Amino acid sequence: MLEMKQFTRLGETLHTYVHPSGMKVYIVRKAGYQKKTAVFATSYGSVDNRFRKPGATEETHVPDGIAHFLEHKLFEQQDMNVLEKFSRLGSSPNAFTSFHETAYHFTCTNRFDENLQLLLDFVQHPWLTDENVEKEKGIIGQEIRMYDDNAEWRVFFNLLTCLYRSHPVRLDIAGTVETIAGITKELLLDCYHTFYSPSNMALAVVGDVDPETVVAMVNDRIEQQENRGRISKVYPVEQPGVARALREQQLVVSMPLFLMGVRDDAVSTGMALLRRRTALSVAMDALAGRSSELYSRLYEEGLINDSFGTDVMMVPAFGFITWGGQSPDPDKVAALMREAVKKLVADGLEADAFARVRRAHEGQFIRSLNSLELLARELVDNGFADTCHYDLAEVYATLTLEEVNTAIREVLGKPCAISVIRPIPENAVSA
Repeated sequence: MLEMKQFTRLGETLHTYVHPSGMKVYIVRKAGYQKKTAVFATSYGSVDNRFRKPGATEETHVPDGIAHFLEHKLFEQQDMNVLEKFSRLGSSPNAFTSFHETAYHFTCTNRFDENLQLLLDFVQHPWLTDENVEKEKGIIGQEIRMYDDNAEWRVFFNLLTCLYRSHPVRLDIAGTVETIAGITKELLLDCYHTFYSPSNMALAVVGDVDPETVVAMVNDRIEQQENRGRISKVYPVEQPGVARALREQQLVVSMPLFLMGVRDDAVSTGMALLRRRTALSVAMDALAGRSSELYSRLYEEGLINDSFGTDVMMVPAFGFITWGGQSPDPDKVAALMREAVKKLVADGLEADAFARVRRAHEGQFIRSLNSLELLARELVDNGFADTCHYDLAEVYATLTLEEVNTAIREVLGKPCAISVIRPIPENAVSA
């Protein structure tokens, strides 16, 4: 049954539908918009390398990078590459694998029904052979080696190896050349049938569409698989403290690059997760956002540039906060940032700063609802965490200073780690 929920204050209406297989569908009609977009995703990402299938007691272990590998392979069909099919329909398709999900999406202005049918069809019908799996290893191996020299990628994952001892979030999403060598057609199909079951998937459609028509297409295209129950994802328990306080690497960069961070081991879902993530986002923006005194001071002294930023990453499986960018003196910035974080933990956020940043974030959230692609992705992403993106309106309306300061003490009071990428010395480069 198609259900409708109105968010009057936002001027938005969300239609939701649960397919008999258990797959969730989110539809937002944007009357008058020319563009239409759809995201078809599975709750399966790079961290899911240990799991128990529904009803099973034994764990299944798979090579690192297999979720990303599978994303690549689904685009290859026996008759032609799916990207070419989308191109012929005049749409712009893509896909991504993150730590916790894999998503396939397209945006178009015309022939939406045909594009949606293609999206639903190709994701449900993998074409894998021993030959095309082996060929893909070389392609993905080149991608992995390319990211090995990407300073922004390396400073990020080097930081995660500092924050985590054993959690798979510390591993590159694509795996390594060594781990993907162990991927076979049989392993890919096993993961596909486990995680690409409709009960573990979600679809979001945003644009000037008819919700009833979308539901009819879903019922026509989604295979009537039985809901087999939840997949038990297995993650190691991290010990308190960071794995290491500092990791440095030299790469070909014009200026040093640094990233600092702390992790949050509080596992939550639903509204609790949404509130904590929002509270910490407000806290970090108040501390070091572009309107903060600290950012202005560091910028005016030439210690940071426009690349500096903060980020809060929190999903049911893990959570961490990062901040950093380019700096001619990352050691000095790190010392000043540690001092500022320590003061914030001790004194708490001031009421004026909290009110100002909360209002700014709320405004950004409301404006973001005009981005069809972002809204579709957020609906799926939050759906996998048992909440709704529109619930952010309630969070911003009820978030308190006490709630933010509690999160600051619980998370920013933990040990911090830093990753630094420094330029290769000129004499070493010339040699």
